[in-house]
Amino acid sequence: MNEVRKFKPSNIIVHLLLIVLVVINLFPLYWMVTFSLKTNDEILGYSRLDEATGERVRVEPNRIGLPKQWEWSNYSEAMNTGNMGQYFLNSLIVAVLVILIVLIASFMATYALTRLIWKGRKLMNKFFMLGLTIPIHAAIVPVYVILSRMKLLNTYSALIFPYAAFALSMGILISIGFMGDIPYDLDEAAFLDGCGVWGIFCRVIFPLMMPAVATVGIYTFLQCWNELLFATIFVSAGKYRTLPVGVQQLFGQYTTRWGPIGAALSIATLPTIIVYIFLSKRIQDSFIAGAVKG
Repeated sequence: MNEVRKFKPSNIIVHLLLIVLVVINLFPLYWMVTFSLKTNDEILGYSRLDEATGERVRVEPNRIGLPKQWEWSNYSEAMNTGNMGQYFLNSLIVAVLVILIVLIASFMATYALTRLIWKGRKLMNKFFMLGLTIPIHAAIVPVYVILSRMKLLNTYSALIFPYAAFALSMGILISIGFMGDIPYDLDEAAFLDGCGVWGIFCRVIFPLMMPAVATVGIYTFLQCWNELLFATIFVSAGKYRTLPVGVQQLFGQYTTRWGPIGAALSIATLPTIIVYIFLSKRIQDSFIAGAVKG
């Protein structure tokens, strides 16, 4: 017979707190979307002539409520006038290439650090982990000088290589937790079957690292998709600008058109929301798996 759950006042308090947290986290998204569908007059307020009295009456701004008139044209203006379509494509190209580089490099480095025996591997592991302690701001000048001498400024490479380099340490840290729990017996069995180092890595280790692919890939995506500092300094040509820089440019050129700015912010946020909705459970499961295996 199933036990009847006892009523506890503390449960109500916990659920109320959770509801408050949900509202706090979802309200910025609601505000951003409704903000993107309003006119300047509705956002900032305006004055109109009262026909009955002949005096001008102040109409209060509607900053939180639903739009009185849904201005979907703000999105078309952001895509066309603000060139958000090109910036979105640039961000997508950079993000995809960075993810591929980080996945391949971090898995190969982790394989060498955890499965192969060679002198200095512990020192090399510490060297990689040192990258987690270096603030991104401290590397701006040396990275800029290197890119300038290699003539890579104002190209996709000016963003791809720095993003991949700064994401590599975290990728290795996450991968070590997964690869360290794969039994060495699999390596020995593959070696007896005739596999070499590359064969063991590609046919045995890499397929078992699929949970880590989601974790490393999504972490890298969020890091490079929202990055603004490097994208502003290393790329000045409009042809290669990414979304964060494009949104920033709207504030300088279209300061009186707040609706398109909100639309651009919504467009820039959409991929992150999609990733969270469809892959958040997988990220949580992969972190738990990497933490409790063995």
